[in-house]
Amino acid sequence: MDDQKYIQQAIELARSGMTANEGGPFGAVIVNQAGVVIGKGNNQVTSTNDPTAHAEVVAIRDACQHIANFQLEGCTIYTSCEPCPMCLGAIYWARAARIVYACSREDAADVGFDDDHIYKEIPLPVAEREIPTVQMARDIAVVVFEEWQTKMDKLAY
Repeated sequence: MDDQKYIQQAIELARSGMTANEGGPFGAVIVNQAGVVIGKGNNQVTSTNDPTAHAEVVAIRDACQHIANFQLEGCTIYTSCEPCPMCLGAIYWARAARIVYACSREDAADVGFDDDHIYKEIPLPVAEREIPTVQMARDIAVVVFEEWQTKMDKLAY
């Protein structure tokens, strides 16, 4: 694959989205094993009022719709910046084979996009996290999980 070609496309998406005031300076492209771009995205957080509309998530949604599948096995995601924790999680859930990024998370922090506090929160015990988190009604909710285990027509993922 021509990594330089695709990372340049991601960077151009970052620039065009930023110039159009759709969101922050981030872009992503998803390429299948044949070298075909199947998904594109730029940050659209502020234009859609959606804090999850990061470039990688937008590109994953686009690619999955394009291929009519919820997994991107064998695909490479090219992104203009190292994925944040949310995007990294989404990339893992989508089962992408590879990530290629341009700017680092430190570069992003230098221009006001600092996710370091999230990275620090993740390994903390739930009771020590900044956002108060309470578990309740497990006995009721776990029944749904038990039903899932025996559901005959489920599509496992």
